[in-house]
Amino acid sequence: MNDRIAAGPRPTASADATLCSALLESRQRWRDLVMTAADLAYETDAWGRFVFVTPDPALGWSAATLVGQPAELMLALGTEANGFNPFRVTGPVRRRRAWLKRADGSAVMLAFSAAPLFDAEARIVGTRGLGFDWTEFDENTGRVAAALRRSEVLDHILWRMGQEVLAPRMMQAALDSLINALGAEGAAVIDADNETGALLVHRAGGGADELLAEAAALLAAASEPMGATAKDGRPILVAVCHTRFGANAGIALWRSPGSRGWDSEDSLLITAAAHLIRMVLEHEAIQREMARQARTDPLTGLLNRRAFLEEMTRHIDRLDREEQPGTLLFADLDDFKQVNDGLGHEVGDQVLLSTANILRNKMRPSDLVARLGGDEFAVWMNGADHLTAAERADYLCKEVANTLRELTAAGGAAPPTVSIGIATREAANHEPVDSLLRRADHAMYEVKRAGRGHWRVASEAER
Repeated sequence: MNDRIAAGPRPTASADATLCSALLESRQRWRDLVMTAADLAYETDAWGRFVFVTPDPALGWSAATLVGQPAELMLALGTEANGFNPFRVTGPVRRRRAWLKRADGSAVMLAFSAAPLFDAEARIVGTRGLGFDWTEFDENTGRVAAALRRSEVLDHILWRMGQEVLAPRMMQAALDSLINALGAEGAAVIDADNETGALLVHRAGGGADELLAEAAALLAAASEPMGATAKDGRPILVAVCHTRFGANAGIALWRSPGSRGWDSEDSLLITAAAHLIRMVLEHEAIQREMARQARTDPLTGLLNRRAFLEEMTRHIDRLDREEQPGTLLFADLDDFKQVNDGLGHEVGDQVLLSTANILRNKMRPSDLVARLGGDEFAVWMNGADHLTAAERADYLCKEVANTLRELTAAGGAAPPTVSIGIATREAANHEPVDSLLRRADHAMYEVKRAGRGHWRVASEAER
């Protein structure tokens, strides 16, 4: 009897149905409110994957496409770099803004309210949140949002570039970032002033080879950002990048065939990006010039000692693999000090320049020519034996003497001549470079002791 009293009256079937109906109505009411008010409502799991998305579609993405995928798929470039990911929050947030990508690749700014989801042991197992489109809240807000978007993209590009030291890697980082930011298929930096036609200087993504000629033609006619549609249906956007060093370069972006065209916001962004591209091109030019100066003699433009020895070692390695000989010519001007003392350093510089030009013009393009310092020069002849080198040395002795005689005749000084020592390295005999230099140097001084103005071949016994 007590049990019967404690149990009380059981709900009727009619009460159960009423409660279930009220619950379904409440859920539908909240679903309608969310779909009406929010541009994106979502829930993610512990791995950051979507488990629920509404409305369908959301920002052009179908729910079927998003569910089960990493939520970062929707993040626009630079969002995580700015420190906020609305799909992975560790505490409640309200009105935090982030950029997402629509399904068509365009960007949209949303204000998020989100909270983490916890399991029974208080571990975060996901995120639930709502996002509201602020991009076009009103015309002024839209302009501000667009400017903020450009600023964030450019900040991200600068951040990526700042992680690199070498200019080519900076350029690659900048192009990769632009491709992601604008939903492009590819990007390229083009040299429009190249003597043989447009030259592809840098590239990222695909399709550059097919579009090079069309992009170069657009750049040639463009004074400001210009868009067009390529023959294969790809939308192209170009902007010029004039550098302080006179280079007439430009940047080109393109989307996949049939994609949406470029709008004014894209043009503003590529204009801003072109200034960064120009900065990298100038940095690249400075690096090239510094590398050239580090490897060349400032007066003659020939290789300096360090660069000559590095290149000579590299050439010898290749000749060894091919079982080919190589020959070193060690040349020293005779009576050069008398020219400097008697006619002045300006004439002395002209003597050095004339000698360098003779060596540069009379040797093969595959040979190495260097000024080792002072009045010492060196030539490395790939694949040449001592007979070929002796024939070339004999010609050089006569040519240098004749040229320098005319150059110094007005001063009344004894005309300089050149003494040349020759050392041949036979195929794969493994003679070290320093030994080869020593033999050629010794042969050259033997010529000077024997009267100067001639050449001598060092013997293998002198190794």
